[in-house]
This record gives sequence, C-alpha cells and structure tokens, in this order.
Amino acid sequence: MLHMLLAIIYLAFISLGLPDSLLGSAWPSMYPVLGVPVSYAGVISMIISAGTILSSLQSDRLTKRLGTGKVTAISVAMTALALFGFSCSSSFWMLCLWAIPYGLGAGSVDASLNNYVALHYASRHMSWLHCMWGIGASLGPYIMGYALSGRGWNMGYRYIAILQAALTLILLLSLPLWKEQQAQEEEGAASFLSPLSLGQIFLLPGAKAAMTAFFCYCALEATAGLWAASYLVLHHGAEAKAAAGFASLFYMGITAGRAVNGFLSLKLSDTQMVRLGQGIILFGALLLLLSFSQAVSLAGLVMIGLGCAPIYPSMLHATPHHFGAGRSQAIMGVQMACAYVGTCLMPPLFGLIASHVSIVLFPVFLLLILVLMVFTHEKLIDMENIG
Repeated sequence: MLHMLLAIIYLAFISLGLPDSLLGSAWPSMYPVLGVPVSYAGVISMIISAGTILSSLQSDRLTKRLGTGKVTAISVAMTALALFGFSCSSSFWMLCLWAIPYGLGAGSVDASLNNYVALHYASRHMSWLHCMWGIGASLGPYIMGYALSGRGWNMGYRYIAILQAALTLILLLSLPLWKEQQAQEEEGAASFLSPLSLGQIFLLPGAKAAMTAFFCYCALEATAGLWAASYLVLHHGAEAKAAAGFASLFYMGITAGRAVNGFLSLKLSDTQMVRLGQGIILFGALLLLLSFSQAVSLAGLVMIGLGCAPIYPSMLHATPHHFGAGRSQAIMGVQMACAYVGTCLMPPLFGLIASHVSIVLFPVFLLLILVLMVFTHEKLIDMENIG
C-alpha cells in the first residue's frame, strides 16, 4: 500500500510544481497588458506567499484532524479554482483577489506531504519526489510559452487549471488508501501528540537556525524563478516568448539535479547534500555575475537550478532527525512558513531594486542570500553536534 501511496504522492508533487513557475514566465507579457509596473509581480507573489504562510502554520492541526490525504485533495482543488480565476482575470486587482486561494491551497499540503515522506520514506524518495515538483515547474513555462504563441497568458493559466482539476479527481479517488494508512498510524503515539504552540517550537534547540535556513533557500529559489525571465529580457534583450522558455532552464536544472540526487543520497548524508548544492549555486551565481552574454547567463541559471536541487529535499528529510518524529510535523509547518516568508518578501524586494536601481544586481542579490543560508545551516549542524 505504501508503494501505491508513493505513486499518488508523486502526482501530488507534480501538481505542486505546475503553478509555481507560471507568474515568472508569463509576467513579461502580462504587465504591459495590465498597465502596471514590472515590479508589481512581487505584489502578487507576496499575496500568494502570505496565504501559504497562514496555511502552513495550521498544517499540524489540519493534518491531525483531517489526515494527509484530505488535506492534499482539498488544497489541490483550491489551487485549481484559483488558477481558473487567474485565467478569467483582466485586471491587476482580480489577480490579487485570486492569489488568496492560490496561496492558501499550497501551504498545508506542502508541509503535510513533506513530513509524511520524511517519516515514511528514505532520503532518495524525497529527492525524487521533489524531482516530480521540478517536472511540474518545468512544464509550467512551456505550457505558458505555448499559450503565449497563440491565445495569450490567460489560456496558459486555464490549461494548468484543467490539469490541476484532473489531479484533484485522482486524489479524491485515492482517499481510501490514506484512511487505511492513517488507521495503522493511530497505533503509534508520536503522530497524535498535542500540537505544539509557536512559542514551544521557537524554544526547540536549533529551531531558529533551521527556520532561517529555510527562509534563505526559498528566498533564493523564488527570486531566481520569478526574475530570471525579466533579467534575460531587460539585461540581455531576449524576446518575451523566448525568455519564458529560457526561464524554465532554471527549473530543468532543479529537476535533473533531483533525479541524480536520489542516487547520490545513497552515498552522501543530508548535510553533505546541502553543502554540495550550496557550492554549485555559488558557481552559477558567479557565472551570472561575470556574464557578458546571454549564453553564459543561461548556463548560470542551469547551475543555480542544479545547486538548488539537493538543498530543499535534504533539509526537509533531516527534520525528524534534528527534532524527533513526534515534533516533526509541528516544526515542518513552521519551517515552511519561514520558507514562504522568504518567498513572500524577497522577490518583491528585488523587484523594487530592479525598478529603482538596476536588474543587473540580480546575481549579487542571490549571492547575499546564499551567504546567509550557508551560515545558518552550519550553525544548525554545529548545535546538533554539541547536543
């Protein structure tokens, strides 16, 4: 049964990735039509992220009450509805309105599924499952690019909404499998400990360092994903349709890296995988920084994607090891809330920098986030070794 559930979770991770790259790939074509500044992409991104923060903070309570299966199905259904709303929008305020369920649909399912996989499956499965997320995130820009070639960005969102609706149906049909697994888990006490308060979570040794590391990782990934296409258009003069496809190279790097990392994790620990990824991101960001051509910038984006590949799944998989199985769902939700705070704040912050200073600072911004991520992750490891 665990193998059947694993296949369902693979599909769920694809559904999580499909919408994540749409705004960044479509925005160069959207903002002139909407009549808003280029930096307004950060406003929509911030609303979506705020919703994910709120829902991820409730993931411990929701998962204990409804179970992982129902949380997943409900969340994907909300995302499908929001994407359909995007496809019907003709003004900026309508996008902001639909961004609310867009974000609320993402937080709880992400925390719940990741904790489930961290508890029940080996590290390689976490990498491969997040590879499925990368497949979804890589397909998104291609679908949007296809829509931009003919029917416009609204239809790009509608195509993804239809796919999300189909995945929702599959998840609903799979609910009996989740119920059977939940019944087996009720025999163990760890899954049914009382939810921890935020104060109790913050007092856990290493919690603050872990939260900051997650903040930095998602800040870096979200900023790179949202602004890569605009960077190529405004700095290297790429066409908007071509840039939408080029931006997918970043997500392709993540996807390919996670496929390989599943095998590397058989030999390397979670900590070693994180450090490997950070080194590759450094190399990719330096390529962007020193780039004098579009081709080198594209190579830098691929390298940053490859570097991102092992970091997130490895840090997630290490959560029960760092904090214990009984506390993992609570700390997972707050870690991911901090990750979404990074997603919420940092891309719009760079949008302001791009508008008022220069988009050329894109690689410098990524490097600064990387330095803080390395520092806090190493602090978490040092605290664990001391303990």
